[in-house]
Amino acid sequence: MDLNKIRKVHFVGIGGIGISAIARLMQTKGVAVSGSDKSGSPVTEALISAGAKIFYEHKARNVTRDMGLVVYTIAVDNKNPEIKQAKKYKIPIFSYPQMLGMISKNMFTIAISGTHGKTTTTAMLSKILIDSKLDPTVIVGSILKDVNSNLIVGKSNYFVVEACEYKRSFLNLFPKILVITNVDLDHLDYYKDMRDIQSGFRELALRIPKNGAIICNKNDVRLKPIIKNLKCKIIDYIPYTNIKISLKALGNHNIQNSAASMSVADFLKINKENTVKSLEKFNGTWRRFDFKGKTKLGAKIYDDYAHHPKEIVATLSGTKEKYPKLKRVAFFQPHLYSRTKLLLNEFANSFVDVDEVYILPIYASREKFDRSINSQTLVKKIKEKGKNTFFVKTFDDAIKCMNKFDQNTVVINIGAGDIYKLSELVVLR
Repeated sequence: MDLNKIRKVHFVGIGGIGISAIARLMQTKGVAVSGSDKSGSPVTEALISAGAKIFYEHKARNVTRDMGLVVYTIAVDNKNPEIKQAKKYKIPIFSYPQMLGMISKNMFTIAISGTHGKTTTTAMLSKILIDSKLDPTVIVGSILKDVNSNLIVGKSNYFVVEACEYKRSFLNLFPKILVITNVDLDHLDYYKDMRDIQSGFRELALRIPKNGAIICNKNDVRLKPIIKNLKCKIIDYIPYTNIKISLKALGNHNIQNSAASMSVADFLKINKENTVKSLEKFNGTWRRFDFKGKTKLGAKIYDDYAHHPKEIVATLSGTKEKYPKLKRVAFFQPHLYSRTKLLLNEFANSFVDVDEVYILPIYASREKFDRSINSQTLVKKIKEKGKNTFFVKTFDDAIKCMNKFDQNTVVINIGAGDIYKLSELVVLR
């Protein structure tokens, strides 16, 4: 398909942080964009401001015969009424990963993959390339604070993209350089086990050409079967963690993220001194230890996208590093029934660096109700670890709890659902 000939596109699930970047890219080319999603967000508001028409319900009537293309997030299935209508009208239908693949195929693609850290690493590398005047196109799974967007449209052939492993989506890409930050158990509603996850990454690794490179921790036991006997160059990012650098982003995980991005920059022969300067000026991304403000009693409020036990541990460790003398309180919204159930014990062990924990109901996202798991079960498990833990049923209840904390407290709201709205509701304007 020649995307340059498309004049009207509809996006199913347009509020998704990745698919919305494709929508905005289409808008920059003068394409009329419409889309649907369950609710509004800062992402959809930005699209509307740029001229998009957005519906907050999935209905067949949202798709019209004159549309040249329908793009959908992989969180929806073939039963979606808009997908059905597009098929009825014989409109071409592509998934978000397929669209990324179409962009990637003819560009020098640098794909950032991994269970944790890919968003921040993508953002860090993007800043390095922009500051080095390499003018990349960038699609990232968050809002880059330095440009206030999840999309950068560059004029060069460089394409930096966050590569998601869910349903092997990243196999649509054609990377010249592949970063694998790490590999961990996640998306177990799709993958069977660690070996299955490794097989997905192995398939991606095999796509890297002989003159390309894979950036990773070469000594990570979980990565060894992925990078074994490859023809491309394998670069270990761990030695780069020894480079002295003053990051604004806290935590050892961000030192590793910066090391991975420095490794790519080195492979591209970017001046090392300039690379370090770029990273030291890096201001982070939306929902990655994102300071939102203070409550009326002075409690500091942070927001973070962490939704896997190891991500929670890293985020809360960074919170403790920054505020060792303050009371630390976490509000957590579990994401997906399957993830909560399969990693229940790991979640229970992930709140060691806070004094109190408040658990909201599970955010189901793409999943159907599962009566075998709930947040009260998680609360019980965390309590067994000796941690003061409470269940809060609604946002209103959470706000009441949060407003009790004063200037001696730092509150961190955690989760991949809509808990970010809670941060915005409680901060004093």
